[in-house]
Formats: sequence, structure tokens, C-alpha cells
Amino acid sequence: MSSTFIEHLKARAKADLKTIVLAEGEELRTIKAAEIALKEGYAKIKLVGDPDKINLMAKEEGVDISGAEIVNPEASEKAAEYANAFYELRKNKGMTPELAAETIKNPLYFGVMMVKSGDADGMVAGAVNSSANVIRPSLQILKTAPGTKLVSAFFVLNVPNCEYGENGTFIFADSALNQDPDADQISEIAISSAASFKQLVEAEPKIAMLSHSTYGSAKHALVDKMREATKLAQEKRPDLMIDGELQLDAAIVESVGNQKAPGSKVAGKANVLIFPNLDAGNIGYKLVQRLAKAEAYGPVLQGIAKPVNDLSRGCTAEDIAGVIAITSIQAQG
Repeated sequence: MSSTFIEHLKARAKADLKTIVLAEGEELRTIKAAEIALKEGYAKIKLVGDPDKINLMAKEEGVDISGAEIVNPEASEKAAEYANAFYELRKNKGMTPELAAETIKNPLYFGVMMVKSGDADGMVAGAVNSSANVIRPSLQILKTAPGTKLVSAFFVLNVPNCEYGENGTFIFADSALNQDPDADQISEIAISSAASFKQLVEAEPKIAMLSHSTYGSAKHALVDKMREATKLAQEKRPDLMIDGELQLDAAIVESVGNQKAPGSKVAGKANVLIFPNLDAGNIGYKLVQRLAKAEAYGPVLQGIAKPVNDLSRGCTAEDIAGVIAITSIQAQG
């Protein structure tokens, strides 16, 4: 069952339909997700892969993807055009026309070139590919968005029957990409995550810079890093509600926030949680997903010039369908 959060995103996506390319078209969960998006009518879908193979898999599973366009990188009339464009983008990095033609046959590169050339508005992949493999072509072809220093990744967590966050909805960042960001990088992740929260949740972001310490209750280099990151983020964006360093309970539980960080505009009300490193962010989101039975959508990438989103390899077809909706909203923005 999908949450009201995702249903709301789907309704917004329907209002301005975008074309999303699913690069792993020969993967069953992806085919099922395509059916969900088409049936519910919130995205146009292009599947990358061998049409015979994809259609056979769909038929065997009783899945209707008749509304999707299937694009075969090996036989597409766009292949030469994409290869040439890719060569032009990468020739200064040692790319040759021959290597470009070969690389473009890779569904991930082909899918990103579709987005680059305007043949699709966004891409979703990662059900069978590693994050690194999904992100590499995105950075090589699309590059970072204007004014963005750093590409980062977040999960949207939707916790059932939860009084915390924005009616149980949170962004956790960075929980998938940057392993040990420094204070400046964490400040950038916080600023990007605030914009993502506003775009997707349509509510005011309240950003907590998380630590095992609240306002200097512990002394450690990791605490110093989060305190410095808070200061930098506040200087860069004084218009945002950002506070730290805060322990998790002080960040989301009002009574604890009042006690540990009196006077804070964020403590006890946080809906955007910024972690000190990837270990904390990744462990944190998986704990909430499994123990609180939360829906976890992502990793959603932020900071790339056009929307490309990664998936957790443990994702379900419904998870992919949710990320298609998120990608559509990013494409509208």
C-alpha cells in the first residue's frame, strides 16, 4: 500500500506528465514498476533493453506494458547521434569515437544520453546496478547543476503513525553517496536537502545537523565537524532553519529538544536529518525502514543538472514506482 505522501506526488506528476527512462528494462521489478506508472497515469515510460526479451518477460508475468516505449541501444536510430554527442563531451578526457559508440550501448549511458538530449526528462536505475555505475554516466554526461558544488543522495522516509517530522515524513542525507564529507561538504548537503524537502514535501524544511552530542555535551573531532558544518550552512543560507549539533532525540522529540536545546527553532521539530558520515546515514535509514516499517524512497540524487535517481538493490516494484513519481516532480522543478 502506498502512502499518502507518494499518492500526493503521483497526483502532482499527473498534472504535468514527464517521460522517465528506466534503464534496467530487462529487470522484472522494473517492468512491474513501469506497469504501475502507466496504469496510474503519472508518467510516460521508456524502457531500455531488448524488446523481444522485455515483452516475453511481461507476457509470462501477465504484466501490461503496452503503453511503454521500448528502446534497444543496439538497434536505435539515435545510437550514432548519442555516441557522437558523448564523444564530443569526453574527447578531452581521452574518449575516441569507437569507444564512445561502444560505451553508448551500455543501457545506463544510453539512458542518461536520452535525458541529456531531451528524449526523456529523467532516469531511474539501480535495481541491479551499483550506485557508482548509475552515478558515473550522470556526472560524465549531465554534470552538476548550476550553483551546486556537490552531488549528494538522500532517502525520503515515510513513517506510519508517526508524530515526528512532517507527519512522519523525513529526508535523511547523505545516506548513500558521500562516505566521509568534511564540514563544508556537509553544509552543502544540508542546503541541497532543504531544497529537495521543499520541492517534494511542499513544507518548510527544519534541518538538524546530527551528532552524538547536543550543543557541546561531548568533545570529539566528529562533534567539531558538525558544529562547523552548522555554522557554514547558517552563514551561506541565513534564511533556512538549520541548527546543530543535535542528538537525534533532541532533533525530533519536542520535550527533549526543549530540555537539551532551549530556544532552538529546529530542536524537537526537525524533518531534514543531516548525518555526520555515510555509516551513520545509511545505518540510520535502514533501521527506521526495517524497525518502524517505514517506506524508504531512494537513494534520490541531488545536485545533478537533470534528474537521475538510483535505487537500493533490495527495492520492490512499488519502491521503483515511487521513485518514478519523485523523479517526475524533480523534472517539473
